Amino acid sequence: MTDQSKETSQEDKVTQASENIEATGKKEEKVETNSSKAETEESAKFSEEPEKVEETQNEAVEVSDSVEKEESEEVKAHDTDSDAVAGSQDDSSSDEEEEHEEDDHDSEEELDLEGLSKSALVKLIKEKTLHASNLLKIERIVNEIKNAFDEITHKERDEALEKFKAEGGAEDDFDFRPSDDEREFNKYYYEYKTRVSGIRKEAEKAKERNLELKNEILDKLRELVDGEETTLSMNAIKAIQQEWKSIGPVPASQNRNLWASYNALMDRFYDNRSIYFELKELDRKKNLESKMELCEKAEALKDVSDLKEAIKALNELHEEFKHIGPVPREEQEPLWQRFKAASDAIYDRRKVYYDSQKEVFKKNQDEKEALIEKLKGFLEFKGDRIKDWNTKTKEILEIQKAWEKIGPVPREKGREINKAFWSSFKQFFSHKNQFFKELDEIRATNAAKAEELIQKAEGLKESTEWQSTANEMIKLQQEWKKLGPMPEKNRDSLYKRFKGACDYFFDSRRNANKQANSEYEDNYKKKIELCEQIEKAASGNPSEEEITEFVQQFNEIGFVPRKNMKEVQNKFKAAVDVYLEKLSEDFNREDFLFRLNLNRIQGDPNATRTMNKKEHGIRKQISDLENNITLWKNNLEFFAASKTADKLKDQFDAKIQKAEEEIEKLKKKLSILREF
Repeated sequence: MTDQSKETSQEDKVTQASENIEATGKKEEKVETNSSKAETEESAKFSEEPEKVEETQNEAVEVSDSVEKEESEEVKAHDTDSDAVAGSQDDSSSDEEEEHEEDDHDSEEELDLEGLSKSALVKLIKEKTLHASNLLKIERIVNEIKNAFDEITHKERDEALEKFKAEGGAEDDFDFRPSDDEREFNKYYYEYKTRVSGIRKEAEKAKERNLELKNEILDKLRELVDGEETTLSMNAIKAIQQEWKSIGPVPASQNRNLWASYNALMDRFYDNRSIYFELKELDRKKNLESKMELCEKAEALKDVSDLKEAIKALNELHEEFKHIGPVPREEQEPLWQRFKAASDAIYDRRKVYYDSQKEVFKKNQDEKEALIEKLKGFLEFKGDRIKDWNTKTKEILEIQKAWEKIGPVPREKGREINKAFWSSFKQFFSHKNQFFKELDEIRATNAAKAEELIQKAEGLKESTEWQSTANEMIKLQQEWKKLGPMPEKNRDSLYKRFKGACDYFFDSRRNANKQANSEYEDNYKKKIELCEQIEKAASGNPSEEEITEFVQQFNEIGFVPRKNMKEVQNKFKAAVDVYLEKLSEDFNREDFLFRLNLNRIQGDPNATRTMNKKEHGIRKQISDLENNITLWKNNLEFFAASKTADKLKDQFDAKIQKAEEEIEKLKKKLSILREF
């Protein structure tokens, strides 16, 4: 056989091996498809009965006894199916998952690799490992190719070794180097092994993930079983079954336990469901008894003379009837017709009554509309004091009382009138709430300002700079008085803290000034004695020099206690007035008193500011008088010659003269003021 024929023969064998592998793959896919189909049918069998139970349950809101029994039977049938499926699954699933890969391999056909060269085997392994759709399915054939290749390699090595030894070489010195075919073959082979190893690792990870998912499903199933049975339970159990079926294999060591837990929980679910339907039937019988009692009570209302009370009682019965729950289906319609007939009897009485009361209802409508109109004035009210809002609140509550005393209105107008009244009523209180909300914000702001003043006062209370600190404290007290309302809950506590800080400082100052206070008492006595001395001197030979001396002595004595200041000033003024009355008429009493007042001001701590203020006041008086004089003189030019005009001119001339005299006096006061 020629080399070309040999090569062609080897290629044919490679092609035949490929076709055998592909055929094997198709058969395995068919086996898998059939297995999947069988598993689907088995799962369908497992879930078929729950669908029937759920359909029955959804119809069971008001079902009859026969329907309930059918559902119970379906549950039992499903339990039987579940046991069968669980048993078969439990027996086979573990082995099935463990031997899945072996089954894949065993399903392949035997390949004829006899006579293939190393290069042909390289070509074959390359083709199969690079183009295979499922690497795991060709693992056995890859291993067979490897064994065939290794067999040829070992044979070649042995032949080379024999030749080496025949040529006189020692076996220990023999070095058999791999050929290019070997290197290429090993490359494809080990790449394939690496990929297969990765696939297996990913498969194991997937199984672990599937285990977690199935454990989560068991938790959901356990929660459903332990929860209260409802008409929606079957939907939930079907969803759980479908989800369980959709998850792939798990580690073989966990498979049996998973299925055991799953089947046990499914058994509990259907046991509970059977009990649920039994209890539901008992509930319907009790509901029937309760609703029949309500029918009897409704029928008895026809004998109640007070229609309003009868309507009220009937409404309460309807509310009870609505909440009791379902009764057996065959009793539903007769029971409702009985209850409706009793209700219609009362409603017919009400219709007759309303027809006879149309004029009264119209009058009530007019009265209520008048109250609605009255409420409009309250919507525009915008008070800024709590007292005003409280007054308005009392007024609107009186309107509410009047509203409640008025009887019913025509039914077609009832909702409209009620809506108009209560919307206005609520709007007023909404405005009131907004006022108090804004007031609370103002109070909070004022409380924050009060806290700042307290911090300042507490920071000053230990100071021994008595005069400057006292002025600061007084300013803080003035700012405190300007504060608006504060929250009632801490208003008193804030004031107590502020007052405490102020009192602490002023008490400290008083304690420090006890000696000064003693001197003030002595000054008080001296000034009182001097006042008495002035009064006595008035009965002698009074003179301007003497009274001036008395005033100077009075100013030199010093301060008196604050509580006696007004008393001393009044007594001194009275004594001076007595003395001045005795002086000659040429004595300028007004100038003297002005000087006396300036002397008193000089002893005040704020003397400079007071003097400036007084000077400013005098200058303003002069300016006002000068403006008046100019105006009066301009007016004189418009008077015509007549007796009436002459009289008016005389009046204006007198006013001008008096104003000019007053200006002179004020200017003199300014000159006296400059002396101080």
